[in-house]
Amino acid sequence: MKSGKQTKTEAPTTVLNKVKFEVYGEEMIEKEVKQSGNSGRVYLPPEWVGKHVKIVRID
Repeated sequence: MKSGKQTKTEAPTTVLNKVKFEVYGEEMIEKEVKQSGNSGRVYLPPEWVGKHVKIVRID
């Protein structure tokens, strides 16, 4: 039986269907995620430090 943990050799689960999100907020910025080591990074304005944000992948 497989555990719920993903190993490095397994491909991540792909989302096949798009879903609609409705979010109320103060501002929106659209940016491309850049490579950062083994991860991705998005820079946001310094005024947003300490604020709560929601990230939605659109493609």
